[in-house]
Amino acid sequence: MTIFARLFASGEKKRDKGFVLALGGGGGRGLAHLGVLDVLEEHRLRPDAIVGSSIGSLFGAMYAIEPDAKKVIGKAKEVLASELFSRLTLPNLEEADQQDGSWLSRLTAAARQSILFTKAATDRAVADTDALIEVAETFCGGESFHDARIPLYITAVRFPSGECHLFSKDTDVKLACAIAASMAIPGVFDPVTVGGEKFVDGGLAAELPSKEARMVANADELVVGVNVGARPRPDVEPKNVYGMLDWSIQIKSLYLRQSKRSYCDVLIEPLVGFTQWHDFSNPDQEIQKGRDAALEKMPELIEKLKS
Repeated sequence: MTIFARLFASGEKKRDKGFVLALGGGGGRGLAHLGVLDVLEEHRLRPDAIVGSSIGSLFGAMYAIEPDAKKVIGKAKEVLASELFSRLTLPNLEEADQQDGSWLSRLTAAARQSILFTKAATDRAVADTDALIEVAETFCGGESFHDARIPLYITAVRFPSGECHLFSKDTDVKLACAIAASMAIPGVFDPVTVGGEKFVDGGLAAELPSKEARMVANADELVVGVNVGARPRPDVEPKNVYGMLDWSIQIKSLYLRQSKRSYCDVLIEPLVGFTQWHDFSNPDQEIQKGRDAALEKMPELIEKLKS
């Protein structure tokens, strides 16, 4: 990895410093990463490397392979609207409260939740892990780490021992499998086997992978973090055991992300905290939130790159 970022087009002067971009996990909230990448590109700022956790690994890999934000956004929206993505059937435990109120809607939602609760009590996963790998392949084209035009690092957690692992071109594994492992939320997806070992969601250990970005950065490189983590709504109380467990995870995640802030030279925080992790229904809205947050931080980033 070079010390200097490729911040300008060919033939133009480079800045004195580069930066490593840390893209955090957050499911549907991670669509904001695409807006951040778009703004960085508009300012002709390209990271020296990208470190991604969970959904950040997916969108980070797409951009590392093809550093063209508009093309990445277009492809992401196309895949999100596809039948393949719908096969993931991400669980929504609050579905019964979001129906139109008719008896049929409520009965259907209750039946779906009964099946989900039964599966949760008798199995380790409620969603299709094979579909998760297929989605990762579709998003990124099945390329290897060596095909990335920007050095790429992906976090995952070994199962069941729990160590945080960093996949890169130095580890001879299939890119799509590494991405799927980084997104394999425990209890939603089965652990993903990569290189003979099992891994789960990298966000468990590094929801904001700024420490990992600092580890791979050179001494003169900045770390730019993008935090798209959840924040519990102050006006909504959980209504069941699953809701309480989700709430407790959000609280723990909130404080863990705060501890990772110290590793960032610049921290971008799109206002996506109340978006549900399984909600990918408003990509334009979430992407715009990323753009707004990145635009606000551009003066600070540019100044620090010059200093």
